[in-house]
Amino acid sequence: MNVLSKEFVNKYKNKQPNWGFNGLGYIVYKRTYARIKEDGVSEEWYETVERCINGAQKIGAGYTEAEAERIYDYVFNLKCNFAGRMLWQLGTSTVDRFGANSLLNCWAVAMREPNAFLFLFENLMLGGGVGYSIRREDVHELPKIKKSVKVIHEGSKDADYIVPDKREGWVNLLSKVLDAFYVTGKSFSYSTILIRGYGEPINGFGGKASGPQVLIDGIVKISKIFQSREGKKLRSIDVLDICNIIGSVVVAGNVRRSAEIALGDPDDILYLRAKNWGTGNVPNWRAMSNNTIYADSYDHVLEEIWKNGYEINKDSGFSNGEPYGFFNLPLSQKFGRIKDGPMSNNSMYPTDTDNCEMTNPCAEISLSNYECCNLCELYLNNISSKEELIDCSKLLYKTQKAISALPFIHEETNKIVHKNMRLGLGVTGVCQSLDKLDWLDDCYIALRDFDRTWSKLRGWPESIKLTTIKPSGTLSLLGGATPGVHPAFSEYYMRTVRMSSSDSLVQICKDMGYHVEFLINFDGTENRDTIVVYFPCKTPEGSILTKDMSVLKQLDMVKKLQTVWSDNAVSVTAYYKPEELEPLKAWLKDNYEHNVKSVSFLLFKDHGFKQAPYQEIDEAAYLAASSKVKPLSNMTINSNEMLDMAECSSGACPIR
Repeated sequence: MNVLSKEFVNKYKNKQPNWGFNGLGYIVYKRTYARIKEDGVSEEWYETVERCINGAQKIGAGYTEAEAERIYDYVFNLKCNFAGRMLWQLGTSTVDRFGANSLLNCWAVAMREPNAFLFLFENLMLGGGVGYSIRREDVHELPKIKKSVKVIHEGSKDADYIVPDKREGWVNLLSKVLDAFYVTGKSFSYSTILIRGYGEPINGFGGKASGPQVLIDGIVKISKIFQSREGKKLRSIDVLDICNIIGSVVVAGNVRRSAEIALGDPDDILYLRAKNWGTGNVPNWRAMSNNTIYADSYDHVLEEIWKNGYEINKDSGFSNGEPYGFFNLPLSQKFGRIKDGPMSNNSMYPTDTDNCEMTNPCAEISLSNYECCNLCELYLNNISSKEELIDCSKLLYKTQKAISALPFIHEETNKIVHKNMRLGLGVTGVCQSLDKLDWLDDCYIALRDFDRTWSKLRGWPESIKLTTIKPSGTLSLLGGATPGVHPAFSEYYMRTVRMSSSDSLVQICKDMGYHVEFLINFDGTENRDTIVVYFPCKTPEGSILTKDMSVLKQLDMVKKLQTVWSDNAVSVTAYYKPEELEPLKAWLKDNYEHNVKSVSFLLFKDHGFKQAPYQEIDEAAYLAASSKVKPLSNMTINSNEMLDMAECSSGACPIR
């Protein structure tokens, strides 16, 4: 029984919210979250919101009719929103099949047993992102590798294993590989003759098939790593490579995308140099990996880390490596909001410590082994009052809590999620809503009180943690918000989006007046299979711009939000200029241990790349481009492919 009446929903039928960034928000919605209905026509926003709220009620959100109508209005007007996976899957049969796995984005696993590889592979195949620990203490628990094992691909039905054309078949093949190298020591053959070809549609989660070759290539690479260590145990760098290869299998062909974060020891030199492209011998699959170190204090951040990822090369002008993020595990375990003091000293929290061991790909949620994120979003820029903020929070919370109570595919996940009931209610648009930050403290306290009451009523454990700041990308575009805690790129800019040349949306964008061109390859040639669409954007008045916000001001903002709002963490990629590197280090030395749970940095520089995702323009160019864009109207698309855009602003978590 639906909680929303058709009479109520029909009031919104001919309305549109204030879509963000000169219509880009609407196009992103139509391409990424609007499902194709039975009549072959794509949903409009009023229908998507209806599907989601009725779907949330079906899984146990427990809305009254009045509450359902209020959250419908909030979501419709982009004052708050469900996570991307929830927007896509709520109210569909996929939820009946996969439970909470279909609705949540990111997972965590410690690579201390062979099944951890399967857990990572399966959740990437389901469209999620995975954070994984490759600390020596974890990797050391893996068994020694058997000798003389060969995994042979055959193009016939005579192979030992015929891979079925489904997700479980791919995962099962990896299981057989692991079993051969870790348990039996016996070689075997497999065949992929049943796997559908490249480009064929995938039901349920959307997208198109990669074809069998990417799986074959991945198994070859993984087998070679095992063979290189026969009679020994894998090292952390080997596990990193296997996880990256698994991710590349899922991402291959640009038909589905993966997000991963590796967390390793701060003194593991091989790991610290894993993405030092200046050495010239780095495997290309490591580009998949978003690498972070466990750093309990600033003293654990070795000079090697700054040398490889942050210091400027005098010849090239930039670092030869890629910067590493920092994750403060003790602070994550002992503290919720910093202002509340240790969890053990504050009755507000249901437990004395957090059992977390690692973090998710964007590092805004501290997670235990086999645990997952459960995220929703508040558009601080669109919310008009503290009372509205609190109401939105409680209503979104009801859906999040109900999802945490659902069954999961993996029993290990069931146990830890149903114990922790960890949620991550985030805010976005922070840098255009500084006058509203004082609302967050009262909102958090109200949400804590509500969790205590609602959990008791439903017979569920209280949530170990409730709030976060995620680096919102796609969802922030819908509501015209600056992403998470990050400042705006510039006052006026072009936002480019890539689409397949055959995509029906390309012609729609042309008809609407957006500039469209073929992708330019690195060698200067045209790629006629891919189209780049240019969206002229104007940052809302009063927003803080990246160029005007020093790295220390960015870090102070993180510290504040970690204090008054986020009891999980604040995801941030803080931009720094070369001259700010030493002050950055000094700030970390004074603040990191007691105030920051996670942080990463990126050098701020002019890229000069053609067709870059963000390109600064002046007001005249913005007005000229936007004057050619026609007013928004309902658009129909005929497929459910994804835009080449990221769920998170950093691009670390491109998950629908």
